[in-house]
Amino acid sequence: MNYQQLLEQAKQFATTFFTEHPDEKLVYHNMQHTERVVTAAKEIANHYQLSDEDFFIVVAAAWFHDAGYYIQPGDHEAAGAQLAADFLQKTSVDEGTIQKVKKCILATKMPQRPETLLEKIVCDADLFHLGTEDFGKVNKLLRKEYMAFHNADIGKDEWNRKTVLFLQQHQYHTDYCRLLLSDTKQQNLEKLMHKIEAKEENASEQITEKTILTPVKDEKEQGHKNKKEKNDRPERGIETMFRITSNNQQRLSDMADSKAHIMISTNSIIISVLLSVLLRKIEDYPHLTIPSVMLLAVCVITTVFSIIATRPKIPSGTFTPEDIRQKKVNLLFFGNFYRMNLEEYTDGMLHMMNDREFLYGSLIKDVYSQGTVLGKKYRMLRISYNVFMFGMVVSVIAFVIASVYFGK
Repeated sequence: MNYQQLLEQAKQFATTFFTEHPDEKLVYHNMQHTERVVTAAKEIANHYQLSDEDFFIVVAAAWFHDAGYYIQPGDHEAAGAQLAADFLQKTSVDEGTIQKVKKCILATKMPQRPETLLEKIVCDADLFHLGTEDFGKVNKLLRKEYMAFHNADIGKDEWNRKTVLFLQQHQYHTDYCRLLLSDTKQQNLEKLMHKIEAKEENASEQITEKTILTPVKDEKEQGHKNKKEKNDRPERGIETMFRITSNNQQRLSDMADSKAHIMISTNSIIISVLLSVLLRKIEDYPHLTIPSVMLLAVCVITTVFSIIATRPKIPSGTFTPEDIRQKKVNLLFFGNFYRMNLEEYTDGMLHMMNDREFLYGSLIKDVYSQGTVLGKKYRMLRISYNVFMFGMVVSVIAFVIASVYFGK
C-alpha cells in the first residue's frame, strides 16, 4: 500500500474540508493549527523511526483530529474520528488501520489518556505549542476563540489563571517531548505566574499606600530575602544540562554495545568457519597453515577486546552512614546500593535531596562515572576494530602469498 500517496490524499481532503467550512469564530482550531500539529507529529514520529504504516496512522490522525469542530463542536473528537473513518474507507484502507487512526484522534480528548505510542505521539503533537516560544501567541488565539464560541467575556487575569492550572496539570506523554519541550513549557508557565503575581502585587501596593507606609529598611530586607531564596533554588539550566548529558552518554553507550555486538558476532562466524572447514583440511593444504593461524588469532583477539568493552563491572553494592555524612557515595548508581535494604536507601536519598551540594555532587559523579566507562568502552572497541582491520588485511595478504608461491 502506498502510504505516502494516501497521506497526500488526506492532506488534500483536509485542506478542501477546512476551505469549504469557514467559521470566523474558530481562530485557533483551524487549518493553521492542523498544519502545526501535522508538522509536530511528523517530527516526533521520525524520532521514533516508525514503520510506514504507523507513520501513516499518526499523520492521518493529525490531519483529522480537529476537523470535528466544524461538524459537532460538543464532541469534536468523535466527529473527527468518524470523518477520518469515512474518508479512509473510501481509499480501501484496512479496518485495523482505520481503528488505530480513530483511537489516536479520540485520545486527544481532554483529559488526554493515550495508551499506545501512536496515541501518545498524536496527543503530544496536539499540545506541542505548550513547550514552544509560540505559546503566548497561540494562547491569545485560543482565548479569543473561547470568548467568541461561548459568547462570553473572560478577562486576561482569569484566563491566565486557568492556563496556569492547565499547564501545571499537563504532562507530555513521550520521552522525546518531555526532553525537548518541558523546559520551555516551564518557562511559559513561570511567565504567566509572574504576570499574575505582578498584578496581585500592584493591587496590594495600592491598598498598602492607602493604609500604612512600609519602612524602607523592611523592603530592603525582604528584597535580600527574596534574592537569597532565588539563589537557593536549583537552576533549571543546570538540571537540563545534567539530563541532556546523561541521555547523550547513554546513547553513546548503547552505540558502543551495538558496535561490540557486531564485532563479536562477525568474528564468531569467522572462527566457526575456520574451525569447522579450513582446519579440517589443513593436511591437504599445508601452505595455508600460517595464514589460517594468523586469521584465527586476529578473530580471537578482536572478540576478546569486544567482550572486555561490554563486560560489566559491579561494585560491592553497599554504603555506610559515614559515607552519607561525608558525601562520598553516589546513590544514583545502582552498583552502590543494590545490596542495601529499602529503608537505608530511602534515608540516604532523603538526606541527599535535602542537601543541594550533596545532590549536585552526586549528579557530577554520575556523569563522570558514565564518561569514564564510555572512555574504556571506546578505547577497547578502537583496539578491537584496529586489530580486526589490520589483521584481516595482513591475513588476506598471507593467504594470497601462500596460495601463489607455495600452493603448487
